[in-house]
This record gives sequence, C-alpha cells and structure tokens, in this order.
Amino acid sequence: MKNAFVIPALLLTGLAPLSAQLSPVITSWLQNTTQTGSYYVQGNSTPVNNSILVNCQTVQYSSGSVYVSTKGVPSYPTGPFLDGNPSQATNQNAIFKFPLSPQVQNGTKTATTGGNIGVFINGVALFDYRDGVSWKNSTQSLCGGPIQPPCMGDGVWNRDAVLAERSGFDCSKGHPAMGNYHHHQNPSAFDLDLNVLSSICNLYDGDGLYTISSAQHSPLIGYAYDGFPIYGAYAYKNTNGTGGITRMKSSYQLRNITVRTHHADGTDVADGPAVSTTYPLGYFREDYEYVAHPSDPDYLDIHNGRFCVTPEYPNGTYAYFCTVDANHNSAYPYAVGPTFYGVYANRKVTSVTEPTTTYVAPVGVNENVFEKLDVRVLPNPSSDLIAIQVGNLVEKDIAVELLDITGRVVKTTTIHQGQTIAYFDVQTLYAGNYIVKLNSGSYTLSKKLVVTR
Repeated sequence: MKNAFVIPALLLTGLAPLSAQLSPVITSWLQNTTQTGSYYVQGNSTPVNNSILVNCQTVQYSSGSVYVSTKGVPSYPTGPFLDGNPSQATNQNAIFKFPLSPQVQNGTKTATTGGNIGVFINGVALFDYRDGVSWKNSTQSLCGGPIQPPCMGDGVWNRDAVLAERSGFDCSKGHPAMGNYHHHQNPSAFDLDLNVLSSICNLYDGDGLYTISSAQHSPLIGYAYDGFPIYGAYAYKNTNGTGGITRMKSSYQLRNITVRTHHADGTDVADGPAVSTTYPLGYFREDYEYVAHPSDPDYLDIHNGRFCVTPEYPNGTYAYFCTVDANHNSAYPYAVGPTFYGVYANRKVTSVTEPTTTYVAPVGVNENVFEKLDVRVLPNPSSDLIAIQVGNLVEKDIAVELLDITGRVVKTTTIHQGQTIAYFDVQTLYAGNYIVKLNSGSYTLSKKLVVTR
C-alpha cells in the first residue's frame, strides 16, 4: 500500500506526545464570557439579540479528562427555519467531558445515534445524518421525528436530514431540535459553497464556524463522542503529512437501484418507496454503499476518518473529516459515522466531579495563524455594501476598521471568534480609495478598497 503511515503505539489513543496543558482537546475550544448571540425571525432581515453567551465559557482539565462548559449557541446568527420548526436556539447549559486519551474500540464498533454525537469547538452540537424519520411499510408513509401526528417508522429506511430537511436549515446549515441547535454537516455557510443549494442566505445573512479553503489544511473544528478530533474538508494528501493539500473524500457512494427492497449488504428487508422525484436516491441513509479505496489516501475509511498527521497532531492521530463533494456541498456521512472508530460514551455530564485546572486561553492570535486567514473584501470596487470574508477559522476576535486615504477611521466592526464575515455599508462615503484594516493583538493586515458612485 503506497504512502503507508505507521503510527507509534503511544498515538493509537489519538494523542501526540504533548503535555496535558498543550493537548489540542484542551486548547482548541473557543472561549467567551461577554458576547451574546442573535437570531433571525422570518420576515425580518435584522438579527435579534438572544442574550445567551456564545461559544464555550470554561475549559477545565484533570489528569485524564477535559470538561467544556457551554450554552450551545454559536457566535453566528441562527435562523430562521422556514420548514415550520417552532424552535429557536436556546441555552443548553451543558458540560461535556472528553477523554485526554481516546481509546480504539476493539471488536464491533458502536453505531452513531440520534441526538448529540459530537461537539464543535464553539460548543454547538453535532448530530449524525438522521432526523428520526423512517419509512413505515404498513402505511406506505414516513413516520417519526418531527412528522405529525406522532408515529413510529420501521427503522429500515431512515431519512437523511441533510437532503430531506434542507429547507429548514439556516444560512449556517444548522437548526434546533427542541432548542438544541446543531449541525448534521460541515458548519460552513450555504452561500460560501461553490454550488449554492439554498437561497436562505439571500435574505438572512448568516455565517458559519469556518470557511472551506482548498489552499490549506482545514482547522480542527470539533470532537466526536469517542474523543477523536473532527476536521474540515481539506487535509494533507498523504497520511504522513506530505503531498500537498487535497479534499478528503467519502468512501460512500449512491447505490445503483430503482427500488428499495434490499440493503447494500444484500439483506432482504421490508420495502421502502421506489426511487422517484419525491424520494430520490440519497433521501434515505440506506441508499448508500461503502466502497473501499485502499490505494488512495484521499478516501476515508468506513467511519469517515483515517490515521494521519495534522497541524495540531504532528505525531499523528485518528481523525474524522467533514466531507464535501467537488462543489463543497455536504457528502454523506458528513462528519462521523455511521459507526464510531473509538470507544463511545455520552459525553454530556451534570457536573465536574474531580479536581481540575482551568485553562485560560491566550489573548490574541499568533502570527502564523493570522497570516493564514485569507481575507477578501467583496465586492471591490463597491458602491453600497462590502463584506470582509475570512477564509479560515477565526480563533480570536478581530477588530476591523475602514480608513480613508488620510488614515482617518470612518467605520469599525468586529469579526468575533467562531465567525467568518463582517460588513460595512459604504453608501454614505465619498468615492475614492479606502483601506480595510484587520487587527488582532500585535498583528495587522490591510486590504485596499475602492468606493464608486
């Protein structure tokens, strides 16, 4: 097998040989104790403050565990949810306990479940593909989940939320389940994909946790419930950290079927609906089959992950990736699954039950991170509204200023951690040349802007 990468026994737990204080499972969470979130109400393009602290509030660690306290609300606006979902993102007041040394699950792997299967670094929940709806053969209808009146499907042909509930996702590709705001998929805004599948961002400017970039290794964006890290869509081609940057590809593909009578392994099951425009291929999770690609490191394993070197784990780790297709549209199984690679546990706990040390995140962004932000000012030239778009993950707040040619500051805003975009209305400015200046601690970056009339 080419590009083979042997990981030392120490690293089979997923941890590089770093001290606990430097472990990414401690240092990667976005911490905030001042900024509150916002949400859109249908028909109003101005977000409303929800008075809930965003991202994570505290990170504590012991000799073996990390405790993350969070309200479960992102710094980017949530909503509206145009499929009739009556919920908004609400305060989850949650504590999650992750292991410092995740363990490989020997023998039969644990299937992912409904509800939380991971947590993004902004404290927002990760769900798997499902929405609780499945086909009921006896009634020839869908049942379960949000469908009313309440009913129970067969659990044989399980609906894929990413396709079936797209109309109910906000611009950031998320929605709440009884207040628990979550993503089933890559948490990057619809309008940043190469092929835009939803028009929700046209009226309700959203955002996302990060922006997909094909030019650099994706950031670490979360942890699965087995304790292993989750990355975005791009990584080093070879598992040893060489070969340039490439898109990580799902090894699942749609089956070549027109009727739903058997699962991919040949098992004869209760029939589902025939493939049609109402129930297209991909509408159910069982429409996919796994095809291994042992000689191509671009393709992930059956759990949607691989052993590899990453920027945070230079000695290697097992890692999951949020898979997308060539158009940056989400690709099944989206993040983790359909089974966990490591030992699964419900990571939500009610309290911290052992002596811990509180991790205090450093102030500001280091120079290497700041230089990778890939900032764009769009459109340029402009006569009305400009967007300052960051092409990566914003780990610390960035102050943004708009300066005229004399150096006078005419407008200011902030791109908060866990956001990727900010706006300036330039309709009232004179035509001419301006400078957009980004500042984070000791580091600054400037972009030229031309305002026209």
